[in-house]
Amino acid sequence: MLAVILAGGKGTRLRPFTMTIPKPLLPLGDVPVLEIVLRQLSADGFTKVVLTIGHMSPLFVANFGDGSEFGVEIEYVRELEPLGTAAPLRQLPDLPDDFLVMNGDLLTDLSYRDLVVAHRHNGATATIAVIERKDKIDYGVIEVGADGSFLDYKEKPVVARHVSMGINMLSKRALNFIPRTGHFDMPELMLGLHRGGSKVHCHRAQCYWQDIGRFEDYTRASEDFVQDPGRFLRTSSKASK
Repeated sequence: MLAVILAGGKGTRLRPFTMTIPKPLLPLGDVPVLEIVLRQLSADGFTKVVLTIGHMSPLFVANFGDGSEFGVEIEYVRELEPLGTAAPLRQLPDLPDDFLVMNGDLLTDLSYRDLVVAHRHNGATATIAVIERKDKIDYGVIEVGADGSFLDYKEKPVVARHVSMGINMLSKRALNFIPRTGHFDMPELMLGLHRGGSKVHCHRAQCYWQDIGRFEDYTRASEDFVQDPGRFLRTSSKASK
């Protein structure tokens, strides 16, 4: 199985940390975020990883080399300019029928193997790994009718939503929906597939997930990893091929 990891961003919200080190190389404890991801993918049976890199790209090569130390073969694709989260895929030749595409700046214990199985079982063109997040609204929420009439009152309700984990399975036919030039993001691809009649499946995962885009998120992920690293650095298993 092939995994494409998007690691070309500048991580501006985590400055000054990211002024000298790319966000996917920030450590959780003493282990870089991206190393955790690579070891997880290897444990779930992925054999090849394509890293799309741009910002401070030599540091990725210096840290991970050919990937053999982490149980995978790594190929590097450099972006000359930011292309978004879907456009880099058009640079990749000889993609298999199904492949994983994910962000390189997150901590999770998601079973990638289960995601592959769900994607294939549902015959989807794309499968989005989603997780439920609950947000408390710290106000009394009023539901108002079109004519201004009072309909309902909810005091400080909790609203549940499904959010993207930044981890997706794609079938090769999805590439037909990516423009040949210009910036293009994964949400645009998913919407284009859906509107074009292709099946987009949502894999509702019961797992830990933390994005590290903001300082408070990075701090939380660091604390959680240090508290229980074995939760995230699991042993090898055989994934579907």
